[in-house]
Amino acid sequence: MSHSAEPPGPGTAPLGHHHAPPDRGRRGLAQVLAAVIALLAVGLGVAVWMLWPDSDQVASAQNPYGQPGVSIVDATVTGVDPLECGAGGVGPDGLPAVEGSCGQVRFQTDDGESAELTVQPALYNNGIEVGDEIQVIRIAPDGADATFEFLDFQRGSQLVWLGLACAVVIIAVARWRGLFALAGVAATIGALVVFVLPALLAGENALAVAVVGSSAIMLVVLYLVHGISIRTTSALLGTLAGIAMTAVLGSLTTGWTHLTGLASEDDQVLMAVAGQVSLSGVVTASMVIAGLGVLNDVTVTQASAVWELRAAQPTQSRTGVFVSAMRIGRDHIASSVYTLVFAYAGTAMTVLLLIVAYQRGLGEIASTEQVGAEIARTLVGLIGLVLAVPITTAIATALAPAPDRPAHATPAEWTEVEQT
Repeated sequence: MSHSAEPPGPGTAPLGHHHAPPDRGRRGLAQVLAAVIALLAVGLGVAVWMLWPDSDQVASAQNPYGQPGVSIVDATVTGVDPLECGAGGVGPDGLPAVEGSCGQVRFQTDDGESAELTVQPALYNNGIEVGDEIQVIRIAPDGADATFEFLDFQRGSQLVWLGLACAVVIIAVARWRGLFALAGVAATIGALVVFVLPALLAGENALAVAVVGSSAIMLVVLYLVHGISIRTTSALLGTLAGIAMTAVLGSLTTGWTHLTGLASEDDQVLMAVAGQVSLSGVVTASMVIAGLGVLNDVTVTQASAVWELRAAQPTQSRTGVFVSAMRIGRDHIASSVYTLVFAYAGTAMTVLLLIVAYQRGLGEIASTEQVGAEIARTLVGLIGLVLAVPITTAIATALAPAPDRPAHATPAEWTEVEQT
């Protein structure tokens, strides 16, 4: 890997009547940084190799829909009628249940088989209509007639079209940078599916897997999306610092707040399926991975801000560039704080609605495992990204081109420029 002496893009192009500072030993700096990143890549490669799980160590369980005589089939609704099923306002577990009629759904599978099934009031009241494409569970034991259960609506094609529309918009606006960003998304998903998740299921140290996996993802994605340059390297170093701080804080917070990872029924099922997995470790790992996107956004923005400020003010001292970039960083921090809060509020809307409906105190709800884990995850991520801003800005300022001495300036005038 070799770094270009000056990164491509507007940060190095003329801006108005200003010109980027001349090369002041930039090639030597690029070579040093290339060596550092190469060593980092080798170290991460060794760490991935050491944490890579054997296939027989990865916990697995039988697919409940893959048992003999059980299959998932696609179907189309051909009729829906109300059905009195005695559904009251209280479920068998004593919790509130949806009142009303059930639904008698007639359908035809893609293989031409016609049948019917019953759906609960919640689904019937929410709306299931003739023509809806659904998925049903077909249960056909040997020597018995097939029975069916509702599984879900078919939405695969809709999601594909939505994804394609999103990709078209991204590429149309961001062009090649957008295309590389989509490639980065694919690389990230691949790393999670191929390495991070199997390693966690194999019982490897969850924090180590999260840190190594996140660092490797950032190493690849940043250079893929933003190009190989000193500016990208400064963003990478700031990102790695943020990952390290988030990992330390996450580990301390998980133990301090007694987060067990048993917040839902799915967590208990995971413990039964993969007993070697530390669910509290998974909580810590999730703190590192959850804030990775916003952290990367902040560090890339700060590095770009430093380069743009240097291009716009070639004679500005490093201290002046740092101070100016931190003004931008503080605005970014402020917006990131409520961005994360809104993101959590959107994903946990059902829980928040139940909190209000049950009229339970906010403090009481916040201390529960389910909500407390999300609060801790959000706060740890915020601390990590906030601290990453000055660190990234300092690194970028140190690696950016040196101030350009004004033409015909006297030594006294140049000293005054350096001190501004």
